[in-house]
Amino acid sequence: MDIIITGANGRMGRILTETALAAGHSLAARISPSFLVDTSAGTYPALADFRGTADVLIDFSSHAATGELMDWCTAHAVPAVIAATAQTREDLALIASAAQSVPVFLSANMSIGVALLAELARKAAALFPQADIEIIERHHNQKLDVPSGTALMLARRLQEVRPASDLLVGRHENGKRGREIGIHSLRYGSEVGTHEIILSTGSETLTLKHEAENRVLFAQGALAAAAFLIGRTPGLYDMRDIVE
Repeated sequence: MDIIITGANGRMGRILTETALAAGHSLAARISPSFLVDTSAGTYPALADFRGTADVLIDFSSHAATGELMDWCTAHAVPAVIAATAQTREDLALIASAAQSVPVFLSANMSIGVALLAELARKAAALFPQADIEIIERHHNQKLDVPSGTALMLARRLQEVRPASDLLVGRHENGKRGREIGIHSLRYGSEVGTHEIILSTGSETLTLKHEAENRVLFAQGALAAAAFLIGRTPGLYDMRDIVE
């Protein structure tokens, strides 16, 4: 694949660059505000500065770039993998609109293992309809969004079989359980990312857990998503389309 990477000089952008090249892919462009225009190196400060073509765009920048990215991909008929998180309702509307013209892959977590975790959790919640459910997510001390996009993704998958359950983030002054799905966020050290789902009926407890050992797995998942998009019809896709 010939790939454009936006957010290329961030932590995940650099890991994706290394992972893509090691896997034999080529880089049409690397985009970051910290870059100068250098066509020989394929670096550009903004996507609008790039005049070439590519098979796919992978975004690890920021949700704030959503409008610019979707406009560019739509205008140039380039599929997009959106791996940035914390999208607003307005951002999601822009993504949905672009997906009517080009294939767009959106996931709060690019790990195939997390996608499998979500599917297992959904099935478990269906089998234990009365179980209490708690989600615990752990990340490094510099992560901005609370709860994580992955925790919200997991909770929404659970809500597919628990539509009457609200999401409760934290439990301050609200200790007694109702029918909610609880979410708890821990931030410490250099923790890459751990997501744990606890389902308890009172007579038995099931714990499902995914631990990210390093960030390479997110780059590998983004590349798998990019390969999945090639040749697809316009539409909005996610990790469920890969694991199912």
